[in-house]
Amino acid sequence: MSAISHDLPRATVNAKLITLISSGAAVLGILLSGFVISEPAPYEIYMAGLIAIWALFGLRISRPAIPLLVLLVTMNIGGMISMTQMADLANTPLYLAVSLFLAFSAVFFASVTATRPNLYRLIFNAYVVSAVATSLLGIAGYFHAFPGAEIFTKYDRAAGAFQDPNVFGPFLVLPGIYLLYLMLTGSVARMPLLAVPLLIISAGIFFSFSRGAWGMFAVSAVLLTGLLFLQSASGMFRLRVVIMTIAALSLLAITVIVILQLPGVAEMFSSRAHLEQSYDTARLGRFARYAIGFQMAMEHPFGIGPLVFGTIYGEDTHDIWLKMLMDYGWLGFVSFLTLVVWTISAGFRILLRDRPWQPYLLCAYVAFIGNIGLGTFIDIDHWRHMYLLLGLIWGAIALEYRHQRRLRPALPASFRPAIAAR
Repeated sequence: MSAISHDLPRATVNAKLITLISSGAAVLGILLSGFVISEPAPYEIYMAGLIAIWALFGLRISRPAIPLLVLLVTMNIGGMISMTQMADLANTPLYLAVSLFLAFSAVFFASVTATRPNLYRLIFNAYVVSAVATSLLGIAGYFHAFPGAEIFTKYDRAAGAFQDPNVFGPFLVLPGIYLLYLMLTGSVARMPLLAVPLLIISAGIFFSFSRGAWGMFAVSAVLLTGLLFLQSASGMFRLRVVIMTIAALSLLAITVIVILQLPGVAEMFSSRAHLEQSYDTARLGRFARYAIGFQMAMEHPFGIGPLVFGTIYGEDTHDIWLKMLMDYGWLGFVSFLTLVVWTISAGFRILLRDRPWQPYLLCAYVAFIGNIGLGTFIDIDHWRHMYLLLGLIWGAIALEYRHQRRLRPALPASFRPAIAAR
């Protein structure tokens, strides 16, 4: 008896140690997600190993997350079929390997958050740290703060530790929205602590001079504020949301006005603020390529092969729907469309329910909507944070499913047949 009682604390300590190590491993993966200068990035290499190790030691895919796995794998099967249409494979196998890895990363994050919801807070905090770090690099690069800092810029725009400012900017939206959420709902005393990282991230988004990132941040912020307003029936809380929103917007507006006084910033802002650029409306510009691509999709139901469109017309599709048709065929297109509709509808159904994980779902959901909207004008199929968003949302869907199952046994037996009949 004494031996058993002696072993119990040791088992508890071991379990806590394993939990701590696994949580730290997941957090490190999120920290690495802000540094993607080349493919495969350290994030891919590290996360591939982490997913494999976690799978060996009991990674469980919950039943509600199975559609996420099936649809993402089916989409990639479409890409493999599309690859058969190519005369020269070039780097296509590596491209599809990254696509498949990202699909598994979404399933991984859905699985770990569904079994350990306390990871949500750690993931979001790590994301904020990563975003602040890469934002500072981008800002330093834009202002040539130190020798060699220009490596963190591209096209005279802040790119941070990313290949493209048009990916760098959208990457920063979720942590920015999360900090905004904390400001709108937290104590006034914490506002200065939250304002500093929010301003750094907002500056990173601004200096990326990505029209999509600007619009995405604005739309996500409006959606967040509107949903918070609808969620609460308290007049005092609604008044607080309005006041805090005005305060946050005023702070951002003042910051932008100050930034615009810096040499060269106003000219770049004026140039990038136009809805249409020359490369959008040229004879074979972005919009013309949309029409050409969708016509090609009717003639090539299996697609034309990943990345082939860009070799033909000099620029890639710059549209996620056209990207799916060209690179993954109709099979990939239908799979991705189904996944997006399913994610939006299933997420919306549980969006405003009072749960411990609801704040994280809310932030991930509005950022996901922004990413999908932006995907109409840019390729998002290899954006790491897109798959993280999918995982976070589907993790919450799985948690809600489990929560509802726990409630069922508490109902009187007379109610159970009626529920089963439904």
